[in-house]
Amino acid sequence: MTLTSPPILLSLIIFLPALGALVIGLLPRGRDNLFKQVALATTLVVAVLTVCLAMPATPGAGSSVGFEVGKAQMQYAFSIPWIESFNIYYALGIDGISLPLILLTSCLSVLAMGASWTIGKHVKAYCILFLLLEMGMLGVFMALDFFLFYVFWEVMLLPMYFLIGVWGGPRREYAAIKFFLFTMAGSVLMLVALLALYFNSNLNKLGTVEVVNSHVHASVLERHDPGSTSQPLHTFNLLALAYQGQADNSPFSQELLRGKSIQWWAFLLLLIGFLVKVPSVPIHTWLPDAHVEAPTPISMILAGVLLKMGGYGIIRICYPICPEAAYDLAWLVCTLGVISMVYGAFAAMAQTDFKRLVAYSSVSHMGYVVLGLGVWSIGGQTGMSGDYWKMGMNGAMFQMIAHGISSAGMFFLVGVIYDRVHHRNLDDFGGLFGRMPVYTGISMGIFFAALGLPGLCGFIGEVLVVLSVWNYSQVLAVVSASVMILTAGYILWTLQRVYLGPEYKGPHGEAITPMTQRELAIAAPLLAFAILLGVYPKIVFNYMTPSVNKVVDDIGATRSHHSGFATSDSLDRADSSQSDLALLETRVQREEAGRP
Repeated sequence: MTLTSPPILLSLIIFLPALGALVIGLLPRGRDNLFKQVALATTLVVAVLTVCLAMPATPGAGSSVGFEVGKAQMQYAFSIPWIESFNIYYALGIDGISLPLILLTSCLSVLAMGASWTIGKHVKAYCILFLLLEMGMLGVFMALDFFLFYVFWEVMLLPMYFLIGVWGGPRREYAAIKFFLFTMAGSVLMLVALLALYFNSNLNKLGTVEVVNSHVHASVLERHDPGSTSQPLHTFNLLALAYQGQADNSPFSQELLRGKSIQWWAFLLLLIGFLVKVPSVPIHTWLPDAHVEAPTPISMILAGVLLKMGGYGIIRICYPICPEAAYDLAWLVCTLGVISMVYGAFAAMAQTDFKRLVAYSSVSHMGYVVLGLGVWSIGGQTGMSGDYWKMGMNGAMFQMIAHGISSAGMFFLVGVIYDRVHHRNLDDFGGLFGRMPVYTGISMGIFFAALGLPGLCGFIGEVLVVLSVWNYSQVLAVVSASVMILTAGYILWTLQRVYLGPEYKGPHGEAITPMTQRELAIAAPLLAFAILLGVYPKIVFNYMTPSVNKVVDDIGATRSHHSGFATSDSLDRADSSQSDLALLETRVQREEAGRP
């Protein structure tokens, strides 16, 4: 294997932070600056590798590093046996859905580590936990085995718990425990769904499913008769589970409890588990406390990356594996999304703590993500095409990237002024424009991006989601559009209270000094990305759209076929599926003919 082979390259990206943590652990005590430098260098190398991974590649270029833009299927996919007795594989891969989030994770990790230079307590332990957290986040976005996905998901829990509980504010223990309990509860529900899907999956008829050349191919090792009494062959492979969930005779469609199918209950459990991480009302209450008490760099990671894992889990796992249940519960997803948008906006408007206001704004903005994912408009009864749901899905995915940039920027900027005056009371601010003009200019750009000002990153995703909702429910569309007004209200009011006005009214006014070079080096890239994505959103859509559209087409074809109605999308998908099955049958016959 070479360095550019998928197992080496993807594993290096994931586990390089763990290697950096090991190096820091072996260094002697009392070298705080060295610990930070090693951690920063590690995040920089990971970021460079992910950028190289995202560089456009020529189709069929062989082993060269790069991503084939416009290709919907998995790339760099591989599967290596891990725990063979339970058919668990070390399976990784990337596509247009995961790659932008991987880039977001690696880049924000660099900036958050740069923001960690103010950390002065237990620096060695902080850097080790920070790098382990980055490893878990990257692993979640690359895992193609549900068991491996769950392992990486849980790996994030302990580092974040300690990063809040040790380096947080006065109520850090309470916030850390609350974060741990909410996240663990969601993880338990996810584990139950994982086991239900695993023990009801059965690949006997097709053999062992492997991830090869960006596709799920059936390598038929053993042909079973319909009446075979052999044990079912279970799998954790996410692509194989999606294949079964969308099949005509899906094993997940069997009735389980109260007249509902296995996939209905699995979807509900997975949805709750992922909405805890989003977070969505009413399971959002851990977020404001965690944000307020967490140190600034951890708030950047928490808002910029961890919240996006909930949305990623919904589009990667919930919808492809449980399409029928997703259709039945689309109303629940959309309702929770709209409630979160409205509640988060009103709660943010009522805050007097600068950081808590930004935390509640995240609840509101992530509501757009949930709503965009839920506006299912492909139905056999209505005959609607999938175009509007594609618009909502793409808008939701773009909103996750945009919010990752703007929210991380807002939390960092709150931390900049907090480090000087040691308070976050909005009513005590004012007049910062005259004392910190550069800081004020960057702050207004980042906050306007969160507001959804045209030309900045927050506008594109919100507009696409609102437009897609109209075809699903005009009432929800009007409500979601009205939230934009509320968002503008609390953000403009915040800018007025903090940066404008005649003079600063709070304590430690003598400590208000211009931004340092280090602070500027962290804030400026965030503002630059906010402008770039607002002016040229294709830089994300070119990667994202083919994979997102494929998810919609696959699920839409399943629903249309089961309901007896065929849209143009479903017909195309049906033709493709028939071709795949014909090729598979030919391969089966050839393998059997070649056996002794």
